Amino acid sequence: MLQALSEFRPGQARLIDGPLAARFELNKKYVMSLTNQNLLRNFYLEAGLWSYSGNGGTTTASATSVDGPEHWHWGWESPTCELRGHMMGHWLSAAARIYAQTKDGLVKAKADHIVAELAKCQDANGGGWLAAFPETFMHRLMNGKWVWAPHYTVHKLLMGLYEMYELADNEQAMLIMKGMADWFDRWTSGFSQEQLDELLDMETGGMLETWADLYGVTGEEKHRRLMYRYDRRRFFDRLLAGEDVLTNKHANTQIPEILGAARAYEVTGDERFRKTVEAFWACAVTDRGYLCTGAGDNGELWMPGGEMAARLGVGQEHCVNYNMMRLSQVLLRWTGNPAYADYWERRFVNGVLAHQHSETGMISYFLGLGAGSSKTWGSETQHFWCCHGTLVQANASYESQIYMEDEQGLAVSQWIPSQIALERGDIRIGLRIEQDGQNGLYPLNKWSVTGMEAITRVHVKPIPVRRPDRFIYRLTVSCTEPAAFRLKLRLPWWLNGDAIITVNGVEQEGPFHASSYYGITRLWEDGDIVAVELPMKLTAEQLPGEPGTVAFMEGPIVLAGLAEEERLLYGDPDRPEKLLVPDRERNHSWWNPGYYRTVRQDRGFRLVPLFEIKDEAYTVYFPILEA
Repeated sequence: MLQALSEFRPGQARLIDGPLAARFELNKKYVMSLTNQNLLRNFYLEAGLWSYSGNGGTTTASATSVDGPEHWHWGWESPTCELRGHMMGHWLSAAARIYAQTKDGLVKAKADHIVAELAKCQDANGGGWLAAFPETFMHRLMNGKWVWAPHYTVHKLLMGLYEMYELADNEQAMLIMKGMADWFDRWTSGFSQEQLDELLDMETGGMLETWADLYGVTGEEKHRRLMYRYDRRRFFDRLLAGEDVLTNKHANTQIPEILGAARAYEVTGDERFRKTVEAFWACAVTDRGYLCTGAGDNGELWMPGGEMAARLGVGQEHCVNYNMMRLSQVLLRWTGNPAYADYWERRFVNGVLAHQHSETGMISYFLGLGAGSSKTWGSETQHFWCCHGTLVQANASYESQIYMEDEQGLAVSQWIPSQIALERGDIRIGLRIEQDGQNGLYPLNKWSVTGMEAITRVHVKPIPVRRPDRFIYRLTVSCTEPAAFRLKLRLPWWLNGDAIITVNGVEQEGPFHASSYYGITRLWEDGDIVAVELPMKLTAEQLPGEPGTVAFMEGPIVLAGLAEEERLLYGDPDRPEKLLVPDRERNHSWWNPGYYRTVRQDRGFRLVPLFEIKDEAYTVYFPILEA
């Protein structure tokens, strides 16, 4: 399959010290805090390998210690919840990605042990079936009796096993996948096409994606056949016919199915799958429009195209946010169109970061954008919503979207402080992205030694008097010998005017277009420095379907007003700088991007980045009456 850009293997790029690296470590700490016995308990129970006697407990499997129920996993992982077991797959995916980046032997040892225990459970179940719930759930589903998303739960487990194989070199995980594929092959072999269509209309999860992943590894006809059985034709065919089959449908049911179509295209070359993905994107994003955060969903359902003002209820869902980011990355890979990277960035800054508590690391299932919204945080072991699972995956996956490559060279698609090492021919090449938080801005606040030097030393470059209006990056090239290649830099959609790009101090010529890649082709030498300045400004973005109501953004950052109810503002929405002025712009050794306050209003209030909101009530959209 031809594609415009290729991704690097997870782990080839690494985050460097900074706010995002700190969030990655916070997520890693949480992932490692979940005990083996709690992750495995429901699998042991289903396989008949666990018994609980009350005082301390006993096991018939390999768990060596048992704590009381007060320490167990509850919420959606409760033994009485039909969705139990979904967290295991997310956990395995996160552990595999963390290991790929850190090579932490403790992470791999823990994950390998859990895979080995799952294999014991599979053997106890007869060698094929593996889940934290019984096979009868699948039979109930086939008989038209509602069950809470068994395919969804199995898909998460299969995805985690696949990533343990692919990213953490665990061969046993692939053997488990093959055993599960044999079970599903036998189960579906006697179904007619009509029965399969009815089954998939009830619930399919992302099974198509995992069978495509498996077929991509084995190339076996039985896995290809299984993949096509999970082709949800009724949904895909209506998308291809140009119908809006999304409005008021459950968004996170459909996106994993489309991710499955995308993967099926990649392993088969079947153009129908690619056209289905493109038709979905047009229906879900291009034609529908989206809110300032990138969301087209509210309360898990797709909102009507261009008419979203009446739907600012419980808010966007983290699972939808994460899976739409995954899909945008697929389309970027296929097309090379930076608009998909722009969309990923919008969703990352105002989704992944905004859904996570920056101190506890916990998740907010929904992110409201209506007046007087607040975030409801999950706990470490008492909730385990679906979004709890995508939380640990998303926060283990920052690095894989930063760098990409094509035949001409290397592309920087996301501006995240990081480094990468690669080989082109016999030459080893490295690229490191650092961010200047004194002459420019960090998207997240951070204490830094550089900031301390700036406020204590006299003989250093003076920092700006007022808060900068740009992000500034320094890219350092390393190579074992001079190397000729093209370096492509994404100029984002929010770029205000011309970027400033220099190579070893020599300013480069434009044009510099927003939402484009700027290419520099040269013979690069070890130690070459590329400096990039990306100016931005305060903007007001209209609420789809309600002219005169806007959200404020600074560059890619959505601002949240610290207001418990809707506030009418007076002024010109085309001149937001007359409505808002910088507030608390400097805090000790760092600048505060996105901090503003209203001026010349009946009641003033402050605005801060949406991703900084923790327990405060907030409002994102404001009606403006032109004065």
